[in-house]
Amino acid sequence: MVKRAYKYRFYPSPEQAELLNRTFGCVRLVYNRALEARTRAWAVDRQRTTYVQSSGWLTEWKRTDELAFLNEVSSVPLQQTLRHLQAGFVAFWDKRSRYPRFKSKRKSRASAEFTRSAFRWRDGRLTLAKMTSPLNIVWSRPLPEGAEPSTVTVSRDAAGRWFVSILVEDPTVKPLPSAAAEVGVDAGITSLLTLSRPMPGVSDERGKVANPRFGQADRRKLAKAQRNLSRKQKDSANRAKARLKVARIHARIADRRRDHLHQLTTRLVRETQTVAIEDLSVRNMLRNRRLARVISDAAWGQFRSMLEYKAQWYGREVIPVNRWLPTSKTCSTCGRINTTLTLNERVWTCPGCAAEHDRDINAARNILAAGLAER
Repeated sequence: MVKRAYKYRFYPSPEQAELLNRTFGCVRLVYNRALEARTRAWAVDRQRTTYVQSSGWLTEWKRTDELAFLNEVSSVPLQQTLRHLQAGFVAFWDKRSRYPRFKSKRKSRASAEFTRSAFRWRDGRLTLAKMTSPLNIVWSRPLPEGAEPSTVTVSRDAAGRWFVSILVEDPTVKPLPSAAAEVGVDAGITSLLTLSRPMPGVSDERGKVANPRFGQADRRKLAKAQRNLSRKQKDSANRAKARLKVARIHARIADRRRDHLHQLTTRLVRETQTVAIEDLSVRNMLRNRRLARVISDAAWGQFRSMLEYKAQWYGREVIPVNRWLPTSKTCSTCGRINTTLTLNERVWTCPGCAAEHDRDINAARNILAAGLAER
């Protein structure tokens, strides 16, 4: 059975907010101390430490006068952050990610993870360890019937909003009936996506999905808020208020973008059996200073991530296609490569078979053909 996280907004009481803020601080401190100790152990003694050793360090830290305040919060989030650090080191050793970095008070995500021993779930009411009253959660959608949370993650974003993510086994997530449709997807900027064939409710009659450009819609408002922030004195109350205003605009943009991508990927997964996409390196593409803003706003990486995990849930197939294939320059009718095609030519005629192509639609068709060939 698939485990699925349901995320809700909640409104803590002043006492709950104070306890959670202290927990976030302790989680960050323990993570940074453990990372520093593990780094030092390797640099000085060439000793590779483990989670078990870092857990022993935590016990020793709690016994000191300097860090005795760690006993005031639940021990489970502190242990969980050490497990996350261990996972980061494993990913680094396997060359799947960079070396773990220290958590910043202002830039890192404020969160704490509670396992089953650190919260109480009764009659749909959630009470965390060290708290006397349940959280005031806004149940925007119901949990699956009879669901029992296994993990609860509490977080606070830069805009000051509080969220709780509840991990449960979801019996409603199961493979969909097989579909015959297959589609190739070409990511772009003018159009967010171009499909190899039109899909009613997803694309227009040509197969193109409009790019909403949520970041551009609020660019003036964001620029004004950022200019206002830059004029405030550092560490002042007015600067904190201005920073919160900027964060709220960013949150609005991110929320709208995420909602749009969820709707788009859900429709694609439900209506197609196979989706072929380009294996783009978005991180490298963001180095282009002229296009970095619009590429970030398009969120191609987030689109792919959503598409892949939903396809895995519902028994669909996502095929990544080599990004170096000349999909835009290859005629999808006869296969001839037009080596003279330039980037500003959006419509071109094949010199071999005289077929007229829209550059993006032609690329989407070639992506689908390449994906099916790689099965």
